[in-house]
Amino acid sequence: MNILVMNCGSSSLKYQLINMDKEEVLAKGICERIGIDDSRLKQTSLDGNKVIVNGDMPDHTHAVQYVIDALTSKEHGVINSMSEINAVGHRIVHGGEEFSGSVLINDDVIEAVKKCSDLAPLHNPANLIGIAACEKLIPNIPMVGVFDTAFHQTMPKKAYLYGLPYDYYEKHKLRRYGFHGTSHKYVANRTAEMLGRDIKDMKIVVCHLGNGASICAVDRGVSVDTSMGLTPLEGLIMGTRSGDVDPAIIQFLANKENMSISEVMDVLNKKSGVLGLSNLSSDFRDLENAVDEENEQAKLTMDVFCYRVAKYVGSYAAAMNGIDAVAFTAGLGENNHHVRRDVCSYLTYLGVSVDQEKNKCREIERDFSNPDAKVKSLVIPTDEELMIAKETLKIVRA
Repeated sequence: MNILVMNCGSSSLKYQLINMDKEEVLAKGICERIGIDDSRLKQTSLDGNKVIVNGDMPDHTHAVQYVIDALTSKEHGVINSMSEINAVGHRIVHGGEEFSGSVLINDDVIEAVKKCSDLAPLHNPANLIGIAACEKLIPNIPMVGVFDTAFHQTMPKKAYLYGLPYDYYEKHKLRRYGFHGTSHKYVANRTAEMLGRDIKDMKIVVCHLGNGASICAVDRGVSVDTSMGLTPLEGLIMGTRSGDVDPAIIQFLANKENMSISEVMDVLNKKSGVLGLSNLSSDFRDLENAVDEENEQAKLTMDVFCYRVAKYVGSYAAAMNGIDAVAFTAGLGENNHHVRRDVCSYLTYLGVSVDQEKNKCREIERDFSNPDAKVKSLVIPTDEELMIAKETLKIVRA
C-alpha cells in the first residue's frame, strides 16, 4: 500500500510517498514559497534522483498539482498514476479536545478543525487548505487527519490545567494541549525497541529539540505531561520563541515600550528565544559556530537553553516518580553532541552516565550511555512522516 503524507505550512508543503509494505520512502519533497514569487518544488526519489521544478504556485491547490505531476512524471516520477496511491495522511497541528487519535477525514472533522483554528491560527488554516486541495485534485481517495495534539490527550487534568478561573477552561478550553505529539510518540516507541523493552514497563523523557522545541514525559507508552501549552509558545526557549516567561512581562513591556498586546506577542513569538538572547541568529548551527569562535553571548545563550532543558527533564522524572531513558531528537537533538553532553551533565543524580565518544554522532540512532548507566541516553532521528503513514494505514484498514 502506498500512502502520501502531506504537511502543509502557511507557505510550504512537505510530502512523502511511502510504500508501507516495505516502509520505504519512494519519494519526498517540498514545495516552497507558495503564494510568493520564485515558487519551486524540490523532490528526491528512492534511487537518489533529485529534481527542482520552478513554477507559479499562487496557492496550495497549485502546489498539490505540482506534487502530483512530479510523482507521476515520465522523467523523474516514481509511480505511473495517482491510482497507485491508496490513501493520504495529513498532518494537522491542533485538534483541541475533539481528537484523541487519528481520524478519517469527513465534513464533520473539517468543521471541528476549523473551530480549533483560533488556537493555531498559523497552522490549522494551512492544513485545511491542503485537505481541500487534495479533495479537489485526487478525489475518492481516503484521507486521514493525524493531529500533533492527539498524543497528549492522555494527560491528566492535574498536568494540563492552568491556575486560572475554572470558568475559562469550561468556556474557552484554556488548557495545556502540547505539540510535536507524532514525533514524541515515534521516538518513545523507538526508544523501547532499541533497548529491547516493553514500552508499557518504561518511563521515558523525549526531548524534541529544534527551532521549535518541546519535552514530553511518556509513562508506560502514554503522554502524561509536555512542555508546550495552549500554543507552541510555552515551555523551552526556542529559535525565536521565548518559552516560559512571567505573564506580567506582557503588561510591563506594553507600558514601557508603548506596545500593543499584539506587538508584545509578536516579540515573544518571533524576536525572542535564542535569536533575542544571542543578538545573532535563530539558527542553532550559527550559535554553535559562534561558540567555537568564543562568542560569549552565544555561549551564554546555549547555557540558558541547556539549563532549561535539564530542568524540564528533572521535573518529568519527578512527575513519573522515576525515569528509565532520556531520548534526544529533531534537528538540534539529533545533530549537536555539545547540547546532549551539557544537558546530560545536569542529570547524573538520576543515574545518567554518558560515553562522550559515542555521543559524538549526527543523524544516526545510538545509545550513547555508559554500560553501567541506570538511566539510558539515546539519540533517535525522528520520523514523523512514517508515524503519520502508520496512523493512516491503521485507520484505513479499520
